[in-house]
Amino acid sequence: MRIVADENMPALESLLGEQVEVDRVPGRLIDRQHVATADALFVRSVTRVDAGLLDGSSVRFVGTATAGTEHIDQQWLRGAGIRFAHAPGANANSVVEYVLSAVAAVDDHLERLLAGGRVGVVGYGHVGSALVARLQRLGIACRVYDPWLDQSQVPFRATLDDILQCDVICLHAELTQESPWPSYHLLEQQGLQTLHSKQLLINASRGAVIDNAALLHRVSQPSTPQLVLDVWEHEPAISAALLASVRLGTAHIAGYSLDSKVLASRMLCQALTESRHWSTVALAGDPLAELPPLQLEQASSPAEVIRQLCLASYPIERDDRLLREATLGQVPAQAADNFDQLRKCYPERRELSGRKVALGRELSPYTELVSALGGHPFTLEP
Repeated sequence: MRIVADENMPALESLLGEQVEVDRVPGRLIDRQHVATADALFVRSVTRVDAGLLDGSSVRFVGTATAGTEHIDQQWLRGAGIRFAHAPGANANSVVEYVLSAVAAVDDHLERLLAGGRVGVVGYGHVGSALVARLQRLGIACRVYDPWLDQSQVPFRATLDDILQCDVICLHAELTQESPWPSYHLLEQQGLQTLHSKQLLINASRGAVIDNAALLHRVSQPSTPQLVLDVWEHEPAISAALLASVRLGTAHIAGYSLDSKVLASRMLCQALTESRHWSTVALAGDPLAELPPLQLEQASSPAEVIRQLCLASYPIERDDRLLREATLGQVPAQAADNFDQLRKCYPERRELSGRKVALGRELSPYTELVSALGGHPFTLEP
C-alpha cells in the first residue's frame, strides 16, 4: 500500500510499519502527479481535496488530521466512492493548554478569574467543551454561547452579549457563513466596540471569526482589550499592523502539540485499518516517549501553581517572539512564506496532560490542583 501524506504528520511510519509505503510531500505542493498511483491520501488544512486533485487517481481513502473539513469536498468523495475520515477532538487538549498558558502569561487575568471572574466561551464543540471542563475543575466560572446546538446540552448557556461582558473571552467556533448563526465575522465593529481594557480576548478558532480590519481599527482607539491571536484572516498573509498591536500572536499553532499530532495520525490510521480495503493493516503501539517529570518549585497560591506549570510546559511567549521575528519588517511575500515555515518546522511541544509532576511535601496541598490541570502529581520523598 502507498500513502501520500503531508510532510508534517508525525508517526505514520511507526504506526503503520513496513507494510505501508509513506510518500511525504509538503502539504501546499500535493498535486495530481503525487496522488495518481496512491492508495490513500493524508492531509492537513493547507491541501484542498476535490475532483481537481483526485479525479482519475487510484486513491480510495482520504484522511485529514484536522477537526475542520472545509478544505475537503466530501460530497465529491462520496460520489466517487472514496472513504473519508478526519480527527475531531485530536487537538482539543493542546488548544486548552494554549489558552491556559495565554491567560497565565498576560497580566493578572489568572488571579482575577480565580477570584470570581468569568470566562466566556464561544463554541461548545470538542475544544470548547474540553476548555469548559478544565475550567470547572480549576474552579473558574464559565458562560457558553453556541446557538447551533440543542440548548439543553449547553451548560452555563448565555447570549453573545453576555459573553462579551466576561473577563476573558475565548473563541472556539467553527467557521461558517450559514444562516441563521454565521460565525464569519461574528465579532465585527459593533461587538468589538463593547470590549474594554480589563478584558482579554483569545482567538484560537479561525481567523475570520473576527473581522480583522475592524479589530485593527479597534486597537487604535482608547480602552482596547488585551488580545491573543493564534489565527488570522488571509493566512499566511497576515496583517503586520495587527500583529504589532496584539499582546501575544502565534502562527496558528495552538493545536500543534506533538501529542495532538500523533493522536490525529493514530485516528486516521485506525480509520484506515477499519476500511474494508485495508482491514489487514495492524497498528503499532504508542510512539511517544515518556517525558521526565516536571518539578513544581515553590508556590504560595493556586495562581502561582497554575502559571508555573502551564508556562513550564508551554512557554507561549516563545512562539510570539518567533512570529514577530519571522514576519515583522519583511516584505509581504516573504512574511507569508515565513509564517508557513514556522508551522512547517514547529519545534516539538509536549502537553502537560498525562505528565508526571513532582511536588515537595510542602506543596502537597496542591495535589488536586495539579490533577485538575491534567498532570499526574507525586510527592518527592525528603
